[in-house]
Amino acid sequence: MTAILELNDICRTFQSGSRELTILKDVNLQMSSGAAIALRGPSGCGKTTLLHIAGTLDRPTSGTVQILSQNPWVLPEEDLAKFRNRNIGFVFQEHQLLPQCTVLENVLLPTLAGFDTSPKESRERANQLLHSVGLQDRMSHRPGALSGGERQRVAVCRALINQPALLLADEPTGNLDPGTAETVGELLLRMAAEQQTALLCVTHSDELASRFPEIVHLKEGRITQAAGIA
Repeated sequence: MTAILELNDICRTFQSGSRELTILKDVNLQMSSGAAIALRGPSGCGKTTLLHIAGTLDRPTSGTVQILSQNPWVLPEEDLAKFRNRNIGFVFQEHQLLPQCTVLENVLLPTLAGFDTSPKESRERANQLLHSVGLQDRMSHRPGALSGGERQRVAVCRALINQPALLLADEPTGNLDPGTAETVGELLLRMAAEQQTALLCVTHSDELASRFPEIVHLKEGRITQAAGIA
């Protein structure tokens, strides 16, 4: 299996006035292609911080990050942004869709950076993704005309449009009713498995976490448990 993400001895501290707050302490996590991990823990324990470090949105105070066997932090800022856009997909609790753009345009947004894929190929892939999540009849709609579950399905397609090696989800079902949350959770896992994308998902949902083959728990800045829902 291809190594996708390696977090080694990650620490993250923040300055709060005269105090230094340690959010993450010596965190280690490895993921290969096709792996799916639910990241759990109490509010404020550092789950989102860890997700941001994995996604190169935040730099660790110490420790090393390897994505596809590369240290992203040695890249110039512009190259880092391109690396992130090409290799990492994000799904947030709030769908973060652009209200002025159609469903299809929102899905295509990450392709505008211009990689090897032609605009025609990108459009075909967007069509395929939207068909696979049952939104083939909604492609010309704007987000305001969609339900919460439909908007989150669009967000999943957008995260996968560049065929990223790593998919990061932060409470992707947190704002959805139970029935819709179940549908979106199943979709997220299915799409990641089909794409052989490594999926790391922060969730407070017992139901969603129970669907993951692996669960890790973050408590007081450390990964303390690697099995079970409790």
